[in-house]
Amino acid sequence: MALAELREAEAPPEIAAIYAALREASGVPLVNLIWRHLATLPGVLPWAWAATRGALEGGAVAAARARLAGRIALPDGLGPVDDARWAEAGLDAAARAPVLAVVATYNRGNLTNLAVLTALRQALAGDAAKPAAAAPAAPPAELQVLPAVPPLPALGALPDATRALVQALAARHAGAAAGGVIPSLYLHLAHWPALLAALPGWVGPVLDDLDAAREAAIAAASEEAAALRPLLALGGGVPGGHHQAVLAALTRFTTAVIPDMVPIGLALRRVLG
Repeated sequence: MALAELREAEAPPEIAAIYAALREASGVPLVNLIWRHLATLPGVLPWAWAATRGALEGGAVAAARARLAGRIALPDGLGPVDDARWAEAGLDAAARAPVLAVVATYNRGNLTNLAVLTALRQALAGDAAKPAAAAPAAPPAELQVLPAVPPLPALGALPDATRALVQALAARHAGAAAGGVIPSLYLHLAHWPALLAALPGWVGPVLDDLDAAREAAIAAASEEAAALRPLLALGGGVPGGHHQAVLAALTRFTTAVIPDMVPIGLALRRVLG
């Protein structure tokens, strides 16, 4: 079964207002899947936003995601895509900008969420907080709002062949597939089916050693989370008896789904220039 989510276009006013605040705080022009999933649990999204707001709005997460990206080593063999390979994917020079915007959006969103939600998961699980050095300020580029991207397609609305490409890529991520998660980056790239078909060849070194890439992302996020823990405001705990459901979702996303997709996104950033 597909993971439950509340899409932005379907959000009632209270949830839509939080979605808008998340977009503004992160500088990302969309709301990532983990937040859309939390919105399906009554009372949980307002609580999660209140818990993480201080870290997100204060710039600490922006600084953390920049460091996090720099700490994840990518494998050799990720050369830049030349014009001929872009052409094979059906994209001339003028058509590349929206692809690059989508990749940039998911890199920022995934790095943001991996850092702050690892901190939230650790706090909910009762993990001992680690001492953390004072973090430097975020680079100016991390504080800029990213441009808008094309709308996120619905999996069921895709042509059969394109849907199969998305599902084949999603199946490479066992932790996501087990939870009914289709990584939204792949779904968003369904605007360009030939690009989806080419993607395994472009980022093959990461896909072929995904376990190592995932573990590196998890380890780096755990270190960054230490500096974010004091900025969380957990209040009275998860409302509505949803503590275990939220902890399970955060665990899946911060130990499987997102740390799988962070190296993929960073690899795409490298090969696409």
